[in-house]
Amino acid sequence: MPAPSLAERIDAGYRELSPQEQRAADFMRDHLADLAVYNATEVARLSGVSKATVSRLYRRLGFDSAEELRDHVRAIRGSGTPLATAPPAGFAEHLEQELANLRSALTDLDLGPTASLIAGARRVLVIGFRNSYPIALHLRQQLAQARDGVELAPLPGQSVGEDLASLAAEDVVVVLGFRRRPSLFPALIEALAASPARTVLLTDAGGRRYASRVDRLIECPVDSVSAFDSYAAVASVVNLIGSAVLGARLDSGRARIAEIGGAYRDLDELEPV
Repeated sequence: MPAPSLAERIDAGYRELSPQEQRAADFMRDHLADLAVYNATEVARLSGVSKATVSRLYRRLGFDSAEELRDHVRAIRGSGTPLATAPPAGFAEHLEQELANLRSALTDLDLGPTASLIAGARRVLVIGFRNSYPIALHLRQQLAQARDGVELAPLPGQSVGEDLASLAAEDVVVVLGFRRRPSLFPALIEALAASPARTVLLTDAGGRRYASRVDRLIECPVDSVSAFDSYAAVASVVNLIGSAVLGARLDSGRARIAEIGGAYRDLDELEPV
């Protein structure tokens, strides 16, 4: 069983803390993400207590030093676990992080080989779990505009095993696996590596460990200054993948888009422009 998180430790022992320690604990509880960079002196100053009080509180919470506590918070944030904290006063820091994520994802990005794989496949299977599922759903929708034979897995209420059983050498599997991946994820990657299909993986830095097991790996950071991961850079890359695949099948893609547009009109599915 994993060790209790910092928030859990504060909540469990809060009543036994002195008033000054509670004051510091309240500040820490409201600024959990910031504790990844604050030292004991900064926590003391910002919470209005002495450094000795903060050092004592750290020990009561099970940390030998401020650095050990910072490492604990960084590990939690790095795993994708949301850290409830006071929202920033403005959006400048958020904007800078979003821009940094986009620069990291798009600099030196080469989608040519990935687009060729997807465009030339007999069948494309897009797989996503948890937070990756809505992104997988969106990618499937983009690819379905450019070509037929694009499927999504797992479907609601279904497992993924049956989708893997029929994979062939002419197929491509696109897996979206961002942090807080389900426990079955390593086994899924191994199953795909053993299959005849080609595999493309969209992931964060923590997914680099799977690079040798897939044909193409595209890294997209999801770092955020807020409590939750940001998928803005991922969505941008998905947009570019869809566009690249369409560009690789331009004539047939145009014909398919026209056919889909006709179906929309016949079914009256979209509001008039």
